[in-house]
Amino acid sequence: MEVKLGFGAVPKPQYVFVSKESDHCWYMLAEDERRIPVYERALTGAITGIEVNKRVETRFGVVEKTDLYILADKPYIIRSGSESYFSKSLLLSLDILTPEQLRNLLTIAVSPGDSNVVFCNIYDPVTYRSVGVSWDGHKELDWQTLGQKVSLKINKIHNFNQDKNQSQPETSDNIKTVETRDVFIAQTDTYLTQLNWTPEQGRDYLQQKYGRRSRSQLTDTEILDFIDYLKLQLTQSYQT
Repeated sequence: MEVKLGFGAVPKPQYVFVSKESDHCWYMLAEDERRIPVYERALTGAITGIEVNKRVETRFGVVEKTDLYILADKPYIIRSGSESYFSKSLLLSLDILTPEQLRNLLTIAVSPGDSNVVFCNIYDPVTYRSVGVSWDGHKELDWQTLGQKVSLKINKIHNFNQDKNQSQPETSDNIKTVETRDVFIAQTDTYLTQLNWTPEQGRDYLQQKYGRRSRSQLTDTEILDFIDYLKLQLTQSYQT
């Protein structure tokens, strides 16, 4: 990204908001809070971070948002409601992408649906292929856990929280990691119960797959992989 010398605009990220209108699906805000429509449906750049279930103060009160950070011709932050179809389809797509794919340039596109609904589609800008997502079993999904999982994967790649945490004591990071792992382990409890697995079945699988007898012994990568496996088993059970 070229740095322009001399006078110019304040170098701060540009927020992009999602909203279905008659001729566009997202917009920016001018200094006077006036909406500036964005008629293009796609933004291509490098994803550098994500914040999910972020509590934001608005004129309607405190609401939860999802902020996706993208570096393109300038830094952008795509903001959408945590409960919106845009945020949910964004998380489903990001969950499918591998760490290697997340390191490459990606295209985030808006896709208008019925009523006021806007979906998110992600494309590979080189191959033009979209990330295919499945909404099967989406009503049973724990979206908060999925958001934490996606956030952990993306922010770990890009060290998104490194600068934020530099001034905090090391113990706060450890507490945050423990809390996140507790959420993931609790999610496996839910999946195991829904699958009617016995504790012995779970231990046998962990031993065969990872060479471990307890979920507490799994690495972050392994526990995320275990969640993906259980989620796949549940999806297949819904289809039969």
